[in-house]
Amino acid sequence: MTLVTATESRVPAVNYLEDLTLRLATGIGTLPEELQKIHVDYFQSAQREDGGFAGRDQASDLYYTSFALRGLAITGKLYGTIAQQAAQFLTEQIRQVQTGRQMALVDILSLFYSTKMLETFSGIHLLKACPESWLKQIVALLEGCRREDGGYAKSPESGQSSTYHTFLILLCLGLLEHPLEKPETIAAFLQSQQRSDGGFVEFAPMRRSGTNPTAAAIGGLRMLGCLSENICERTSLFFAGMQTPEGGFRANTRIPVADLLSTFTGLLTLTDLGGEDRIKRADLAAYAQRMADASGGFHGAAWDEGKDVEYTFYGLGTLALLASH
Repeated sequence: MTLVTATESRVPAVNYLEDLTLRLATGIGTLPEELQKIHVDYFQSAQREDGGFAGRDQASDLYYTSFALRGLAITGKLYGTIAQQAAQFLTEQIRQVQTGRQMALVDILSLFYSTKMLETFSGIHLLKACPESWLKQIVALLEGCRREDGGYAKSPESGQSSTYHTFLILLCLGLLEHPLEKPETIAAFLQSQQRSDGGFVEFAPMRRSGTNPTAAAIGGLRMLGCLSENICERTSLFFAGMQTPEGGFRANTRIPVADLLSTFTGLLTLTDLGGEDRIKRADLAAYAQRMADASGGFHGAAWDEGKDVEYTFYGLGTLALLASH
């Protein structure tokens, strides 16, 4: 096992996202063509008349649009009519925000990440037409979530820093090419969220680590270049203990069953840390394959009877990571 070092770990947000997409695309390319096609068809079937993509209901949704575009990007299908229609949807979302619509942080990231996907893979530049003053307002909104401990809360009104939203805002500010103020205090906050089991928590008072806040913390520390060998080693051991007999990863130690979100984020982060040899890869691959629906799309867990574009991205992403390492 080769662990990353702090000097190797700094990955700017734009590079972080682009690198992840390209890594997954490389792995996807090694999977059987018929497997790729059935899931591409599923992504495409989720697009609505306004150009956005739906989740488990019928309405277009920014969050799910982001995952659908990421799924189409890693399968090499984000171009042509489907990309142009998505651009129309995103243009309308930008217009609504500019005229006063309030939007959650996760939707703001979804909006800017989606525009970056179209720019990179389709050559469609949506932000060039946006006033610089509006982009500065977005930055001010994000910075308004900064707290004294160095982290970011989920909204300007929230009092408590969140590991996940700190990661999201780091990504957003990176996409907006805004320099970070006192990045060392952001790193200190994220590092303070680690617990004795090697995992990280979502909020400071919590004591039980979780797979997904751990992935968010490591992602943030990678962008900041603040991953020590000690953090890498302890976190790798934590993730190794989160694999269930099903083969996938569970969200935390109180949950006995695996889910596809935790499986993808756990595998991705463990791979980034250089500790993927600590898990049973064949069992993990079998789990991901069982979550695939025969008609396209992925279920979120063994108990989940539904499917959506988010879990389909996680399922394909898991198989891609396993294929490329």
